[in-house]
Amino acid sequence: MGEGEGTVDRAPGALKAGDRLRQAREAQGLDLAEVAARTRIPQRHLEAIETSDFSQLPSATYAMGFGRSYARAVGVDEVALARDLRRELDVNYQRREPKPDLQPHAPPRLPSRGLANGGLIAGGIILLLLAIWFGTSLLRGDDTPPAQPATAASELGVMPVPTASPATPAEAPVTGSQVTLAATDEVWVRIYDAAGKTLMQKTMTAGERYDVPLDANGPMINVGRPDKLAVTINGSSVAPLGTGARPIKDIGISAQALRARDGGAMPAPAPDAAAGAVPPAAPQG
Repeated sequence: MGEGEGTVDRAPGALKAGDRLRQAREAQGLDLAEVAARTRIPQRHLEAIETSDFSQLPSATYAMGFGRSYARAVGVDEVALARDLRRELDVNYQRREPKPDLQPHAPPRLPSRGLANGGLIAGGIILLLLAIWFGTSLLRGDDTPPAQPATAASELGVMPVPTASPATPAEAPVTGSQVTLAATDEVWVRIYDAAGKTLMQKTMTAGERYDVPLDANGPMINVGRPDKLAVTINGSSVAPLGTGARPIKDIGISAQALRARDGGAMPAPAPDAAAGAVPPAAPQG
C-alpha cells in the first residue's frame, strides 16, 4: 500500500470519508469518470459521497453501498471507511424530500391542440350534415302535400285545367289495298322497293302466299315464271303478271300500279275454292 494511502488509513477519523476517498483517487491519478466506470455507479453519486452531500443519494443504504464500492476501487479499507461513513450518515443524512411536481397530476385546463382541432372538425361535419338534411327536406317539401297547387287554385274558385300528357300515338289504321301473291307452283320470286331494298326473296312453294307491305315504297317484282303467281287486291283477282314465256323484272305490284295495268277496272273476286289463288293449270298430256 502506498504512503498516501497508509496516511489516510492510519488516521481514519481525521478526515471525512468522502475526503479520504477523494485523496486516494487523486493519489492514483484517477478522475470520477474512471471510478464510475470501474464501480458502475453514477458519477453524480460518487461526487455526492466525496462532498458528503448525502441528500443527493437515494437512501443511507445506497450511500453505504456506494462508499464501500468506491473504497475497493481506490484501495481504501472499506471496513474502516464504512464505519466512519455510517457515523457521518447518522448525524448528517437527511433524505431530501422531492419537490412537489404538480404538472403530472394537475389536469390540463385546456385541451391539446390536436384534440381541439379534432373537435372543431367533428363539429363542422355535424353542422354540414344537419344543413344538408334540412336543406333536402325543404327541397322535397315533406310537409307540403303533392296536390298543393291544385288546392290553392280551388280556393280561388278556379279549377285547374288538366294538362294533357302526350299520349302514345295509336297505330294508324291500316288503309289502302292489300296486294297478295299466291304461288300455284314452285316459283322463285324477289320483291323490292323503289330504292332497290329487297323486301322478300325466296323460292315459293305451291299454295304459299305473300302480302306486299302496305307501306312499301313503289314495290316491284322480279320473277322467272309470272304465270305461277296468282295476284289479288283485297282478295279480288287481277290479271296475271305474265304468260310465263319470259321472266319479268321491275314490274310494279302496288295496288295502284296493278289497277293502272288493268285499265282501272275493279279486280274480280277470287274464287272461294282457291282461297284467292288461281287454280293450277291442268297437266299437259
